[in-house]
Amino acid sequence: MTLFQAFFLGLVQGLTEFLPVSSTAHLLVTQHLFRLSSGPAMFAFLVLVQWGTLLAVLIYFWRTWWELGRSLLRAPFWGAENRLTRFLLLATLPALVVGFLLHDAVTALFSQPLLEATVRLWTAAILMALAERFGRRERGLESLQAKDALWIGLFQVLSVFPGASRSGSTLSGGMLRGLDRAAAARFAFLLSMPVMLAAGAYELLGLLRHPPSGAFLPALGIGMLTAALSGWLAIRWLLRYLQTRSLWPFVLYCAVGGSLTLALSMLR
Repeated sequence: MTLFQAFFLGLVQGLTEFLPVSSTAHLLVTQHLFRLSSGPAMFAFLVLVQWGTLLAVLIYFWRTWWELGRSLLRAPFWGAENRLTRFLLLATLPALVVGFLLHDAVTALFSQPLLEATVRLWTAAILMALAERFGRRERGLESLQAKDALWIGLFQVLSVFPGASRSGSTLSGGMLRGLDRAAAARFAFLLSMPVMLAAGAYELLGLLRHPPSGAFLPALGIGMLTAALSGWLAIRWLLRYLQTRSLWPFVLYCAVGGSLTLALSMLR
């Protein structure tokens, strides 16, 4: 992998991680277009580059994270001040369990990038269409309950295996529980942090046991930095967009994109 390829993959990751269009699908298509071979090192790069977008979430929502941290220190965990923290942890558990149990199966899918991209894009399109059609979109984030958080967490499992967009899955799950678009997106973005952190830490342990070539770390650094900058811009834009507009353009984009990647895979 060249440094330019790492830069471009980081750009794709940052722009598509938070837009409901499946960052993994776009990374897999980019990997195919660059003719980058699949394998443990490539899979590790695609997972660890997400730490760049994790940094974007940390910076953009720094006030929220600061308040959550202060509440943990000054109030009982089961108190009202820590309800959002509890809901984030509850919503994270299903994806962590499934991701751990199906790690090898998920890794194997990355050897078939176009097929995986097709599944992810079509799944994202279906989920968002259902959310727009049946979601009531009348509740704010302050109305969130434990059963809502668990429901959204189960939707996040879809981004693990076989998969759809993480933001698209959790956003759709929130809207189907009656959250308005902006509230569902905010919870989805906050929820992405623990899962990306855990997935990256798991892959990092693997790299420590089997160190990659010397060119891997500079490429990863460039990819993460690019993902952080572009991810921050994507969060800012989407939160403003969802205040007044719907997900239907993203539904159309994913449906067309999934059809194109399927056609491309059949022409190989």
